[in-house]
Amino acid sequence: MYPPARKDFISLTLSDPHAHNYNNGKHRRQSCWRKWKQLSRLQRSLILLLLALLLIVGLLSYPSVSQQWGGVSDRDEWLELSDRELNAAPPAVKPVLDPDAAKALAPMPVPHLGLAEVPDTVAEPQGPIIPLLAKPPIQKKTIVNKRGPPGTKRDGNASDVVAGENQQQVAVQEEEEEEGREDEDKEKKIVSWRGAMIEAEQATETPPSAAEKDAAAPPADPAATVPLEVSTVKVDRLEAVRDAFRHAWKGYRDHAWGHDELKPISKSFGEWFGLGLTLIDSLDTMWILGLKEEFEEAKNWVEKELTFNKNVDVNLFETTIRVLGGLLSTYHLSGDQLFLEKAKDLGSRLMPAFKTPSKIPFSDVNIGKGTAHPPRWTSDSTLAEVTSIQLEFRELSRLTQEPQYQEVVDEVMKLVHKLPGKHDGLVPMFINTNSGQFSHKGVFTLGARADSYYEYLLKQWLQGGKTEDDLLEDYLQAVEGVKKHLVKQTGPGRLTFVGELSHGRFVAKMDHLVCFLPGTLALGAHNGLPGDHMDLALQLIETCHQMYTQMETGLSPEIAHFSLQASDGRDVVVKPADRHNLLRPETVESLFYMYRFTNDTKYRDWGWEILQSFNKYTKVPDGGFTSINNVRDPLNPGPRDKMESFFLGETLKYLYLLFSDDPELLSLDKFIFNTEAHPLPIWPSAPK
Repeated sequence: MYPPARKDFISLTLSDPHAHNYNNGKHRRQSCWRKWKQLSRLQRSLILLLLALLLIVGLLSYPSVSQQWGGVSDRDEWLELSDRELNAAPPAVKPVLDPDAAKALAPMPVPHLGLAEVPDTVAEPQGPIIPLLAKPPIQKKTIVNKRGPPGTKRDGNASDVVAGENQQQVAVQEEEEEEGREDEDKEKKIVSWRGAMIEAEQATETPPSAAEKDAAAPPADPAATVPLEVSTVKVDRLEAVRDAFRHAWKGYRDHAWGHDELKPISKSFGEWFGLGLTLIDSLDTMWILGLKEEFEEAKNWVEKELTFNKNVDVNLFETTIRVLGGLLSTYHLSGDQLFLEKAKDLGSRLMPAFKTPSKIPFSDVNIGKGTAHPPRWTSDSTLAEVTSIQLEFRELSRLTQEPQYQEVVDEVMKLVHKLPGKHDGLVPMFINTNSGQFSHKGVFTLGARADSYYEYLLKQWLQGGKTEDDLLEDYLQAVEGVKKHLVKQTGPGRLTFVGELSHGRFVAKMDHLVCFLPGTLALGAHNGLPGDHMDLALQLIETCHQMYTQMETGLSPEIAHFSLQASDGRDVVVKPADRHNLLRPETVESLFYMYRFTNDTKYRDWGWEILQSFNKYTKVPDGGFTSINNVRDPLNPGPRDKMESFFLGETLKYLYLLFSDDPELLSLDKFIFNTEAHPLPIWPSAPK
């Protein structure tokens, strides 16, 4: 939650049992022996009698001591059991939808998306109630400070601090007491997983819910937490996502209802097109999360307040993926004809954008006047914008049986397919609406202005039943071009990343937007494309994860640069102008795909860490989440006072799907997601 809570720091220094550090124990024992010999016989007899009494007391208290030590062994068994439970594979994916049932133009049946869905839970340990005993006889291990999330380092820290495999007993009581005091001093330090001292709850705690994270009390004094206890509290990750959505929705409902975007810090709103972008972007998310009350209230606004008959210029691409896509997906999930009627009204008002000499659409259209135009400063359109509206327009034609929507967007893809100026399947970022030719040639990227072109090549092929060969050909060529020209590895950590090509010069720079690529590659491999696509996906998702874990807030910057030389020391380098985070979804989107196709629970853990970081550094107390300016400064991340609609429409939706144990919840064999995370059905056969 922003602002971050006051941080208390606990440090722990761990010693190497094999290290030969200097100590004066020998001299201390010799001195004690001399003093013992100087005592009278009576004094020595009294001391021996006292020691005998202490021994008897110790034997009488043995059952309670053994019970306390037994807790350590029980805890090790509990940790092993938790690992087995977390690594358990979810049920197998069920067969695809019956083609005969899918041919109907009615919304695709989704019975498993009922609003009364019961959440699944994942057992999570509660760090602060796993205490350190005051003086257990342990064999300490050396812990190397490695960069990585707390989830991936949890086992090492817990087992090394609480109990070792080899236990030692010291014969001389004086030496035991002296070393006991030294051990207590050492146990007051803890190694940070980001290379700096951090608060104990950040290193080990998984809060019971996202809403309670910031109210969590600091850990108790280790010396006072005896006997050892282990929490059996379950963390419901699905409910944590619902809590985050409700908190974001509260801010929007209270301060920006019916407007495009919430400004949570100033408790106001921002207007882009005046179409209620956040509300419409969130409709299918509320349905999937089972938030019935919130959905019904939003539906009532759509029915009574949403109108497209207004004199306003809208961006063709953004309006298509957010509003048209959101209405179509909500129609399919809910079956309510209201949303299809609204989608048809909007689609017809966007059609003037395609009235250009080249049939490449203008970027802006006035949905009230029925006119369209390019930006005032150029006659170019962004390639990603004109090639990432196809899924929505094609689906609108299928549902309405009006072919004009699909015809105009298919024509764009045919033109781009034949255009000269590609570089091994890679395309420039701009295309001229007058000539229909690529412009500003020589720059190739999978980031802004080009990213979703590659995504929609694959997804159109899947949407149409894998029958459109030109789309598949362009996609396969593009992936080969990416591997040949844009894929490199960092010097220090050998992280694989996708850079950019600028007039023949490689630039080691990757937008966070590019983190859509691991999920897209995995989706292609799942549908029979070459296996090395999955290999590349596995490498890239690790890099996207590191873009989060190597930042002090645990949140990725908007743009990362990468070190190519091993001597540089750090894999990810962030320039001051690129340190902002906009609550983007691309990494959690790919985590969702990777978990669905591999059942590897580490992807869930990575997503959970990201959600916790959003809660800690971007959550606004009175409602809403905010973009931040600096992911490198956990003390002052700098709120930007803006909550993008895609945080509710994409980020939280993908997190929920990632944590769900139901593979049939929007099965990837039955649905494809548009670039705004709105699910649309895969056609049973190619449209006629």
